[in-house]
Amino acid sequence: MSKELALIEALRALALHPAARGLADDCAVLPFGQETLVLTHDMMVEGVHWLPGQDMADVAWKLVATNLSDLAAKGAEPVGVLLGFTLGEDDGRFVEGLGEALQAFGVPLLGGDTVSANGPRSLGLTALGRATCSPVPSRSDTRPGDTLWLTGPVGAAMLGFEALRDETGADSLAFRRPSPRLSEGRAIAPIAHAMMDVSDGLLIDAARMAQASGVTFAIDSAAVPFPADLPDGRRDEAMRWGDDYELLFTLAPGVASPVAASCIGVARASMASPVIVDGAVPHGNLGYTHD
Repeated sequence: MSKELALIEALRALALHPAARGLADDCAVLPFGQETLVLTHDMMVEGVHWLPGQDMADVAWKLVATNLSDLAAKGAEPVGVLLGFTLGEDDGRFVEGLGEALQAFGVPLLGGDTVSANGPRSLGLTALGRATCSPVPSRSDTRPGDTLWLTGPVGAAMLGFEALRDETGADSLAFRRPSPRLSEGRAIAPIAHAMMDVSDGLLIDAARMAQASGVTFAIDSAAVPFPADLPDGRRDEAMRWGDDYELLFTLAPGVASPVAASCIGVARASMASPVIVDGAVPHGNLGYTHD
């Protein structure tokens, strides 16, 4: 078990409020008066989530987008964000990129905190949203026979990262400035049995949803959408790489997706592996994990 999973297991003993959903979901879901609040917090670390020397305007954009992607996976409407910021070089560029992201997604900055520290910088953002349907989708309500859907291609962020790292001049926008699927999430949420965003890799995130729901997903790799410029020999790698922030969701048999999406598999009764691809159990690391 990784350090991350061990810590989450320990924290579950403390996260007893129903809003925490057992720390097994993308967000906390908290009834509040006549509304339901949807709350999430994600962090990014220099050298892990962005390249040293990368334009801090892009880092700011990605920090906002990745948190809003969690809200999208609940069908939530963003209400505002709180920023946790470590001071460093190019703070002005960060502010510029932050403003661009907030304007693009129509989200206000409500506050936060700043610190100074030595070593790689870490940044955090708390995103606040309001639910637009009830119940708010979770990862855990998929049933055998449900179909598995994906809103867009996986592998674009991987290619963008490589273009940026290697300074090839190829398009790196998918890695630098992802777009959370907010409108798609609101359209899907009322009919989804389960939904989450693909942040750590299609296979590992599908496995997490399958485990939460007590099913196995049988994925047809030929049905998975990939970027047009992705070499065929890298499709397996693209399904494990992550950072694409598409929505992965399940629907009842015979129900069509209300948005453009690809049906990539079906839920079966639970087997030894939570995910099988083209009839076989995928080996090795299914996606990104913290040690």
